[in-house]
Amino acid sequence: MLAWLKSPASETQVTHGQRLWLYLFAGLVMFLLVVPTLIVIPMSFSDSQYLEFPPETWSLRWYRNYFGSPEWMQATATSLKAAFLTMLVATPIGVVAAYGLHNCGVRFVQVTYLALITPMMVPVVLVAIGAFYVFVKLSLLYSLTGLVLAHSVLALPLVVIVTGSALKSYDMNQELAARSLGAPRWKAFLTITVPQIRFAIVTAALLAFLTSFDEVVVAMFISGGDNPTLTRNMFNALRDQIDPTIAAISTIMILVTSIMMALAQVFGRGGLEK
Repeated sequence: MLAWLKSPASETQVTHGQRLWLYLFAGLVMFLLVVPTLIVIPMSFSDSQYLEFPPETWSLRWYRNYFGSPEWMQATATSLKAAFLTMLVATPIGVVAAYGLHNCGVRFVQVTYLALITPMMVPVVLVAIGAFYVFVKLSLLYSLTGLVLAHSVLALPLVVIVTGSALKSYDMNQELAARSLGAPRWKAFLTITVPQIRFAIVTAALLAFLTSFDEVVVAMFISGGDNPTLTRNMFNALRDQIDPTIAAISTIMILVTSIMMALAQVFGRGGLEK
């Protein structure tokens, strides 16, 4: 242990002992972030009519209530379809936008970049209000199409940022070499550049999916009718009757999100090793 504390933590010869305060602070932050999430998991196995921690009686009651409810299943299907379609819309647009910005020689390209990430900079409720009034005019309110368009606006900045960061560390000379040998630009991009930044693209697609799947503010404004989202129903259940079913749903969402993140890491690491 003492040898580890005296060993260098970086190329600057800063030791792990000198960074011990940083490790403790990071551990405390992680503890405060993770523990509230983990508390939800045992609450989901309670047999109580109300949210209870720790549970007095263990049961799968609320999981059966979730999977046996047509309303919850319809909301889950809507959220999954919206998230998948958002991923399909936002990812290619964001990747192409990041590629264009990276290779653009225009002086004011940063203005375009700021315009693309504006939905991340303004309060989400403003995006929701704007989408509400626009979709009323276009008859897209409470439709899956409107939900996907609104969620794509929120997911696009993440795709642009993640892909743009990967392109900054990518040697563009590889693509230029392919183009100099006669490959069209689109083919050189798909066969040379995309495989090199595949991990970033997969990560961006995953973030786009999760942005849509977890989003609630915009959903409260523009989803409903035959297309309520899972998060919208969860918010209503918590507001109106504190339904413990939301604890079971939250646990499932945590599990799904963790699996997707793990698969993205494995997929990306495998691509980097190749």
